[in-house]
Amino acid sequence: MSGSRSASILLASNRGPVSFWLHDDGSLVSRRGGGGLVSGLSGVAEKGVVWVCAALSEADRMSAKRAPDGRLGRAGFDTAGADVHMLDIDLGTYHRAYNAIANSTLWFLHHLLYDIAKSPSFDRGFRREWASYQSYNLAFAQALADDAAEGARVLIQDYHLALAPAMLRQLRPDLRIGHFSHTPWAPVEYFMLLPDDVAAELLSGILGADHAGFLTRRWADAFAACCAELFGASVESDRVSTESHSTRLGVHPLGADPVFLTERAAAPDVLTRRAGLRELVGNRALILRVDRTELSKNIVRGLQAYRELLRVHPEWHGRVVHLVFAYPSRHDIPEYREYTAAVQRIATEIEDEFGTADWQPIVLEVEDDFARSLAAYRLADVIVVNPVRDGMNLVAKEVPVVSERGCALVLSREAGAHDELGEWAIVVNPFDIIDTADGIYRALTMDPAERSRRSQALAQAATALPPQRWFAAQLDALAAVDTPA
Repeated sequence: MSGSRSASILLASNRGPVSFWLHDDGSLVSRRGGGGLVSGLSGVAEKGVVWVCAALSEADRMSAKRAPDGRLGRAGFDTAGADVHMLDIDLGTYHRAYNAIANSTLWFLHHLLYDIAKSPSFDRGFRREWASYQSYNLAFAQALADDAAEGARVLIQDYHLALAPAMLRQLRPDLRIGHFSHTPWAPVEYFMLLPDDVAAELLSGILGADHAGFLTRRWADAFAACCAELFGASVESDRVSTESHSTRLGVHPLGADPVFLTERAAAPDVLTRRAGLRELVGNRALILRVDRTELSKNIVRGLQAYRELLRVHPEWHGRVVHLVFAYPSRHDIPEYREYTAAVQRIATEIEDEFGTADWQPIVLEVEDDFARSLAAYRLADVIVVNPVRDGMNLVAKEVPVVSERGCALVLSREAGAHDELGEWAIVVNPFDIIDTADGIYRALTMDPAERSRRSQALAQAATALPPQRWFAAQLDALAAVDTPA
């Protein structure tokens, strides 16, 4: 590959700002990429930034092959203003790196999702998968090295690319390198479930960066503790130092974008869906949750808590509707397919137990419809965000921004957003069904004036560090790094 080595700012993530689909006539059509990370980063990268990402579909791979050096804009594709470099990584390598390591190992590790009696088991198959994860990270490091100008700033995103900072430093020691973790970080005793060499390589990978960013102080401290325990690293004043390198830690709690949300929530398609939801709900109170059907989101316990509410407080029968947007996620992983089925089962059980001819107590939607989600944001009286563990959870921040009458937030103490929003939320233990049911009841019965006051405070806290400032803060941190020798 022969790049231009002209970019002064580069961004790297598994998923890019655009994706492709094949039209009936054989032409490739681009659209905005999905996923929470893309939502947070799209539109914040200033002009001239090169965004390196992976081809995720066959249409993506076709587009990457047609583009000179994988640079989509050079092939005439609409990249929404971004200079996108899409990598065509071998499909088997990608599958093992993304599904087996990133999503079935690292995600489970950092969200504490393992059933320890049964998993994990790190066998020879795992070693083959780990080799693919190494190759995947190396492909990104090589592309970034190829595209970066002398002394450029590079921001590498998330657990998919934990090894890339150290690999890139080996290739281009002149660069200023940052890494940002959008997930929690596992505590030492849980992180050490990994094979020792794998755990060391993950830490060394991120310590190859000049600046390592996290969403909360809790996750930054957990990372530092792992470095101290496994490497004997020195941790002082937000700096982790080993014999070979020093990495500054930063806490950057990504916030909601109030301008984008407000404008998008007023769009015609949102207003149309709002009218449909208003007709569906009528004058009943609306409890809302919007999640991917993902293990850490704790949807099943949330629905169990709603069922508990209806059992204990029959006065709410016919007066409330729980709208559940549970969008399918990672269905190529067996645990996720089983979890989606469990969500559907309990929703059916609630409907069977409480539903009447003129009242549908729960509405489960599985089709991803951002406009409909925004419409529900506007109408919700209560929003339930009860993850067992979450890096941040932007839904908790987005709803109060566009809420029409004020929305009460029932929030897990294990959500990263709790650090900023807990003062004005109803905080619950995500594993305690009765506590969560009580929290929902408190939200439903909250005085409207109090709910409005809390909602306004939530909105203010939620937008304290919108994506543009979040991105700029990390660039500023890299600009402050001493010029590499």
